[in-house]
Parts: sequence; structure tokens; C-alpha cells
Amino acid sequence: MSSNNKVAIVTGATGGIGFEVAKRLGKDGFTVVLNGIEDAAGAEKVKELSAEGITAEYVGFDVTNEEAVTKNITAIGEKYGRIDVLVNNAGGLGGRQRFEEMTTEFYRFVMALNLDSVFYASRAAIPFLKKGENASIINYTSNAGWNAGGPGAGIYGTSKAGVHAITRALAKDLAEYEIRVNAVSPGTIDTPFHAQIKETKPEVFASWKNNILLGRLGQPEEVASVVSFLASKDASFITAETIQIGGGQALGI
Repeated sequence: MSSNNKVAIVTGATGGIGFEVAKRLGKDGFTVVLNGIEDAAGAEKVKELSAEGITAEYVGFDVTNEEAVTKNITAIGEKYGRIDVLVNNAGGLGGRQRFEEMTTEFYRFVMALNLDSVFYASRAAIPFLKKGENASIINYTSNAGWNAGGPGAGIYGTSKAGVHAITRALAKDLAEYEIRVNAVSPGTIDTPFHAQIKETKPEVFASWKNNILLGRLGQPEEVASVVSFLASKDASFITAETIQIGGGQALGI
């Protein structure tokens, strides 16, 4: 099955920022392939997008599983004959452990979730991005990539610093094919990612806005609009960049 529509893959797209990104790219006219590990949520989200007139499908696989990533992204590329945008949205904190007590298993898991996943998915997508139009890869880094993260989040920060570097490295590698590679660095965005602290320590959650110049948390749609821009022709001369979407949080008031 080939498609005249441009094709975007968004990993970790069954909720939070990933879903809003998928929805926005769908509204921009992309056929959107949502990835995740919660199949029921995936089916539900595809229904939601279809109801809005967006062409979407869900493909379930774990982004930390090399074989699964390669097999599925290759299958998507072959089905549509191209990939125009790969959004490596999947990732996460994975929990908190200080280095002294950190298990190798935890270290490997967080690195796999945030960095290996970008490598596996990008590598598999490149042959199909070469057939795309204004093709690009969009990764997610974090302030933690610069400030090394809060207590117990040191390995998260380390993995995100790796994403910052691999974004630039991929941009160098793929420039000859006119494939652009950029990253976004969302600040504190009001998503289920922070749900636990919102419920258990509402005063801590409320205080976060005090460190943000614009005095509020971000919304998932505000990340999606920047990803939409980076995927568009308007960003055709932008590569190897990281855009902070944090309301000025990076300045650390």
C-alpha cells in the first residue's frame, strides 16, 4: 500500500505530549503512525484521531527492543513506501536512583529508553526518510541534559545529554541526503508524566511555576506546535538545533 500523503511516525504516542504531537501532525495533513506499548490505549487514540478526519494507525512495539523497532519501522516504511518525519517522543525518567545505590539494570533501562530508542528508530527509518519529502527526525532532550537532572535523576540527565549529541551527529550524517535532524527540549509540561507529584505533593507542583519566567506550566499542545514547525517546510533550513520549550525555565530564576 503506497500513500501520496506524507507519513509521520510518533513513538510513545498513546498519551501526553506524544498524542498531541500525533494529532497536530495529522491536522497538518500527515498520515500518522502512533507507536506505544499499551495496545488498548493505542486503538482508542486512533479512533479519536479518525473521528477528527485524521488518517492514523497504531503499531505496538517497545522502543527499547532493537529487533522489534527495526522490524516494525521497516514494515511501516515498506507499507507506505516512505517516511517523511520520525518523532522520537518515547522516553522517561524511569524512576530515581542515586549513583551509589544504582543498579546496572536501572542504568541500562534508562539509557535504553531515552538514547538507544533514538538510535534504533532513526537507523531503521533512514532508508525510508531518503524517499521522503522535506524529511526530518525530531528528538526530545531536556534541561536535565545540561544541568544533569535533580536528585536521583542523574542517569536521566546523562541519557538526555546523549540525545542532544546524537541529534547533532545525525544531522551531520544525514545532511547530504537533505534529511534534517532537530530536537525539542520541553520544560515542565502539564501532563500525566507529573501526575503523581501533582496528587501527592500539590504544593511542590504549584511551586514549579516560580522557576519559570512566564509563570506557568506548559501545555502539550505548545510542544506539538513547535514539532509541527520543525516538520514543516517553514523549517527547511534548520538542522542540528535544539529548541527549548520551557517558558524561560532554562535561565533558572
